[in-house]
Amino acid sequence: MSVPTLPASPAILAATEPTLAERLVAAAPAADPEVIALAVQAQRCAVAHGEAAPPQRLAVIDYSRPSTEPRLWVFSLADARLLYSEHVAHGKHSGANLATAFSNVEGSLQSSLGLFSTAETYVGGNGYSLRMDGLEPGINDRARERLLVIHGADYVNPRQAVQQGRLGRSYGCPAVRAGVAHELIDSLKGGQMLFAYYPDMQWLHGSRFIGCNSNAGGAGAGASVASKAGR
Repeated sequence: MSVPTLPASPAILAATEPTLAERLVAAAPAADPEVIALAVQAQRCAVAHGEAAPPQRLAVIDYSRPSTEPRLWVFSLADARLLYSEHVAHGKHSGANLATAFSNVEGSLQSSLGLFSTAETYVGGNGYSLRMDGLEPGINDRARERLLVIHGADYVNPRQAVQQGRLGRSYGCPAVRAGVAHELIDSLKGGQMLFAYYPDMQWLHGSRFIGCNSNAGGAGAGASVASKAGR
């Protein structure tokens, strides 16, 4: 006689179901799992502490990767779906192919790290653009006054980047391909989040959005910060 199988308890099911971070990693296997986990943790910390409303979409930039590689991923959080995998420019004074220097200072022509909340769109000198507000004091909170926005640019040309050894560079903005800019911006406008990563020890250990125990679904992400920063 067969023994009936009892249904798993909610606790067991919760322990075996993939976390949000794991689902995003599965959707973007080319991305670094630890960076994705940190991004999920950071956005959940911001929501938990009342710094932002729950976003529908999350963009992740991994500035530890060369500009000749895709290093921007945009996810739909409700269904853990990858919407975009794109090349993205860094600031002129952040580095050549590899970005190594970051700033919150006006006129530095460097990119900024950390967690951002997206805001309104506008049409300016770079066409259709998306303003962002930095959520980390001293790290990126001058993004709006520095005009760090997402916009399209002809110099974000992956084929040309291979030929010249690097992507074209911005004045600090995370610029994307002109052909994808409008639809990508529309997917991120109005209170979504963007997480820009680099293994900077001071930022990783000082950020109030990393390691805040917000049950971010990225178990081990905070503990791995030091190891990633040392790479």
